[in-house]
Amino acid sequence: MPGMVLFGRRWAIASDDLVFPGFLELFLRVLWWIGILTLYVMYRGKLDCPGGALLSSYLTVLLVLLAVIICTVLAIVCVSMRGTICNPGPRKSMAKLLYIRLALFLPEMVWASLGASWIAHSVHCDKAVVNGIIATVIVSWIIIVSTVVTIVIVFDPLGGKMAPYSSAAPNHLDSQESSQLLNGLKTAATSVWETRIKFLCCCIGKDDHTRVAFSSMAELFSTYFSDTDLVPSDIAAGLTLLHQQQDSIRNNQEPEERISHSPGSSQEADLDAELENCHHYMQFAAAAYGWPLYIYRNPFTGLCRIGGDCCRSRTADYDLVGGDQLNCHFGSILQTTGLQYGDFVHISFHDKVYELPFLVALDHRKESVVVAVRGTMSLQDILTDLSAESETLDLECEVQDCSAHKGISQAARYVYRRLINDGILSQAFSLAPEYRLVIVGHSLGAGAAALLSIMLRKSHPHVRCYAYSPPRGLLRLSVTTLEDLKKRILRVIAHCNKPKYKILLYGCWYELFGGDPDNFPTELDGGDQRDLTQPLLGEQSLLTHGSPAYSFSSDSPLESPSKYPPLYPPGRIIHLEEEGTSGRFSCYTAQYTAKWSHESEFNKILIGPKMLTDHMPDILMRALDSVVADRPACVSCQAHGGAHVDMV
Repeated sequence: MPGMVLFGRRWAIASDDLVFPGFLELFLRVLWWIGILTLYVMYRGKLDCPGGALLSSYLTVLLVLLAVIICTVLAIVCVSMRGTICNPGPRKSMAKLLYIRLALFLPEMVWASLGASWIAHSVHCDKAVVNGIIATVIVSWIIIVSTVVTIVIVFDPLGGKMAPYSSAAPNHLDSQESSQLLNGLKTAATSVWETRIKFLCCCIGKDDHTRVAFSSMAELFSTYFSDTDLVPSDIAAGLTLLHQQQDSIRNNQEPEERISHSPGSSQEADLDAELENCHHYMQFAAAAYGWPLYIYRNPFTGLCRIGGDCCRSRTADYDLVGGDQLNCHFGSILQTTGLQYGDFVHISFHDKVYELPFLVALDHRKESVVVAVRGTMSLQDILTDLSAESETLDLECEVQDCSAHKGISQAARYVYRRLINDGILSQAFSLAPEYRLVIVGHSLGAGAAALLSIMLRKSHPHVRCYAYSPPRGLLRLSVTTLEDLKKRILRVIAHCNKPKYKILLYGCWYELFGGDPDNFPTELDGGDQRDLTQPLLGEQSLLTHGSPAYSFSSDSPLESPSKYPPLYPPGRIIHLEEEGTSGRFSCYTAQYTAKWSHESEFNKILIGPKMLTDHMPDILMRALDSVVADRPACVSCQAHGGAHVDMV
């Protein structure tokens, strides 16, 4: 639901978010109260020492104060459990209860301070009593400090602007006022996000590219978040519901609906050949990550294998540029690719915003010059990822009116300049003039590799590109799909008839142990509607008024702002899909199938427990190992290249 309004400002917490923290505080307070009561009953006869009367008064008043606090917290928990996310009516008394609870902190702080002072004057009393009271004072201050930290966390810098905005009914604002308020809110949000990003990335240099990336990220985040009135727990509940909804739809599908057509023998042969190539060139895409990925994939033996190279001083024909521990990187590259020292033409671990590390090597097995671009592995790469506005491409070819992700486009241009202007490709083809050019990359590197291939098409007509999990690939990630995800979260939240704490509890159980998604309906039943004490706020209530990006009458994906047009995965797509589910706590070995897919199958983000880990290069390598091992050997198969860019 919309964030709570306290002290005239909106906070990043809702009235139904206090169930779990309330239970935790209630548990600690009750244990504390029982302990103090036990201490008082057992030792009240031993408080005839100097200052003992003060300690007795301290314990008595503390017992009463804790009892009042426990009752207040219990009331907060009970009220927070009522209603649903979009039906806050049963929780309308929450603000008053929170004011009472916050007011009780003042006597608690005063009493804790007095307790600390009185203990100093009662050192001659029974040691057990003194130690017990010292413990109560410490616990008091721990809870007080924890509460202050929590208040800082849920503080919304834009709360002062959003509180009157959220409370304004739609019919109280005309379209011009609404537009002005929304624009003002977005401007303030952009400033806040830019400050946050600069703070988180304070260790990165402040060159022109970095400043542009900061502004681009701030505008992206403000555009995405400023037109909704959701708190973080609402988003978590929405993702949980979406995952169960997706599983329910998948379980209810007819088997024939999942198969569009039976692939022909030529398609299967082509798929076998390309899978073998994908499996082979993935080693180069993984090698571009250097020693961190290699150690991660080989935690017990990796360091031993490349440890000698890390400490060895060696001169070689290859060119290493930028970064530290270059010998460690090179040792891991040799281990991953199986190539020799002389097979590498150039290796760069120079890493800045819009400037990605890459390597160039001679692959004698496939008779190709391989350019491998590294994916995301640093804060600079994340800034490149999140520079998401579109940029027009001037490709000097027959492709016209093209646009691409700005960060990826800039990274591709950087690698292109290095390859051409520094003569790296010329050097490679002077060593192997009959070889063909192959460009590979994973994740961010895959997007850059795809654009780089198009840029090099004029001079290398037979260039091939293998883009592994590119943007809008396995993660299905783009601004358009994120907008669609936001719309689906709003819809599933608005149509859910369960309180948030039940959604989150069941969701945790479902993610860990599985279950039947149909046991947790997300649509309102007629009987439940009659029980509501206040009409549902609905989807529009979860948006700041006047947001033009939404049309709730359609199930189609949202239209992106002009700066973020729809983007598409490059080239032909091979989709690796896990068969069945691997279970949450099992030793199940995942099995995968491979098929040709169309980009339209990736226009929505799917929610699942492995949606992030499946994007990792080591998981992709494992999946390719499994698929290639289960298919007929096709080492000698070579896909025929035409006079166009082949991208897989």
